[in-house]
Amino acid sequence: MNRIVLRRLADGAVEARESTDDGTAVAASRLPADQVPAFVRDREREPVRWVWDDTTRWYPQLLDAGVRVERCTDLRLAHAVLRRSPFVDQALLAGDDVDGWDALQPVTAADPALFPLEDPADRLDPVAEHDRQRAALAASRAPGRLGLLLAAESSGALVAAEMTFAGLPWRADVHERLLTGLLGPRPAPGNRPAVLERLAGEIRTAFGAPGLNPDSPGALLQALRAAGLPVSDTRSWTLEQLEHPGVPALLEYKKLSRLLQANGWNWLDTWVRDGRFRSYFLPGGVVTGRWASNGGGALSVPTQVRPAGVADEGWRFVVADVAQLEPRVLAGMSADTAMAEAARSTDLYQGMVASGAVATRAEAKVGMLGAMYGGTRGESGRMMPRLARRYPRAIGLVEDAARAGERGEVVHTLLGRGSPGPSGSWADRPGELDEPDEPAGPPEDRDRRRRAWGRFTRNFVVQGTGAEWALCWLADLRNRLWRLGSGTLAERPHLVFFLHDEVVVHTPEHLADEVTDAVRKAAVEAGRLLFGSFPVDFPLDVSVVGSWADAD
Repeated sequence: MNRIVLRRLADGAVEARESTDDGTAVAASRLPADQVPAFVRDREREPVRWVWDDTTRWYPQLLDAGVRVERCTDLRLAHAVLRRSPFVDQALLAGDDVDGWDALQPVTAADPALFPLEDPADRLDPVAEHDRQRAALAASRAPGRLGLLLAAESSGALVAAEMTFAGLPWRADVHERLLTGLLGPRPAPGNRPAVLERLAGEIRTAFGAPGLNPDSPGALLQALRAAGLPVSDTRSWTLEQLEHPGVPALLEYKKLSRLLQANGWNWLDTWVRDGRFRSYFLPGGVVTGRWASNGGGALSVPTQVRPAGVADEGWRFVVADVAQLEPRVLAGMSADTAMAEAARSTDLYQGMVASGAVATRAEAKVGMLGAMYGGTRGESGRMMPRLARRYPRAIGLVEDAARAGERGEVVHTLLGRGSPGPSGSWADRPGELDEPDEPAGPPEDRDRRRRAWGRFTRNFVVQGTGAEWALCWLADLRNRLWRLGSGTLAERPHLVFFLHDEVVVHTPEHLADEVTDAVRKAAVEAGRLLFGSFPVDFPLDVSVVGSWADAD
């Protein structure tokens, strides 16, 4: 398969350099920017890999022109992975523009200009960077695993751009009705909705504070203390512990105020256009490899407004999520056969009970969350010895990662994504921070920071490998969906949402069964890619629904 590196030139034209997979040059051409979509469409007739500085700078325009790309190499995302991976000799990535690649950020249509006049990407050489990355990968300790990660990361970038392009079907009229039912009619600018205004009045009366603004944490804290309540903050969890007649109204006010701020009328006006909610998904936006989003809070859409997510007429949503992804990933990456046996159950925690490891499902869940997140006290701490005896390889893996973190070492996921190092050098010289003149601090503070970093690295290896499984799931599913139906991306089944272990596919109704099958087969393939023949299952909860809110 040939590779084609695309590069923007100073005069606005685009250079396309083609080479074989072994690096032999084939051709170089120069074309006006407006001819790039036709060029890409023509070359997509045969297998080809596009290489570009950053998917967010190239793919949206191709999608707008009706061009889908099957595969690419996103140099920005690959650079970030390689620069942090302990599998890689960093000297092989050295170059005059390495700092530029380190600093390069994605762009979105929400930015002031898609290509600003001084786009830092235009100062970078994608050909040289691609050569460096290929050399670093070839010389790495695990080129197969790391190569899979880089390919999956780039596929994720294509998925993210396609989800923004297609958008999640969203009924503005349904959203309006939901808001009106919960908050009252849309208020004039600068005013509270009627329900919030009524609750504010109840709060003022209950706490004897006629001028209280419930939206002011400082004023609210003062009113609570004046009412004789011993509180240090105004968080909902703190308020739930209080006995006072004004607390129920205050908790309801805070819940509805959060909805108004996060997904109220302003959100609807800003992020829903032409019947679609379009946010910007950012693969690799979190250090573990999990995705982030830019705008619209796409990764935290509350259940109160999900009824507005309605499939088009004649279409359905296929909503799928994997049960207990991270414990299953831990079983696979540690090759713990006893935990893999428990994972054969649809409910892994119930499988642990059936194995005799613990007595109840609640104990299994608390114990596993403690193992993965570092809960060594209370009930989770009490479960740890039992889990360690029953699942020594799995528990040993996270314990080793925690100890490595406490020593200030870098840990890595199964495919080679490396963790960041701790912010201080306390692991080498206890208590000493980055700044040599800063005092070391008391021993208990050093120990606290060590333990905290150990909890981070303990979870990093599992959460990061879970993100890798999900990337492989997405990449394989994307290609399976394209093979269903015909026409443009928006006319075929296509992904419209992804969150860690959940996907939503928008599909013509008559293809829903085939999409369901594709979702399940892609999950099996993701497990095979990461764990080979090791027998760990990833069962899915799959719903075919007309409204996102109706998914189980």
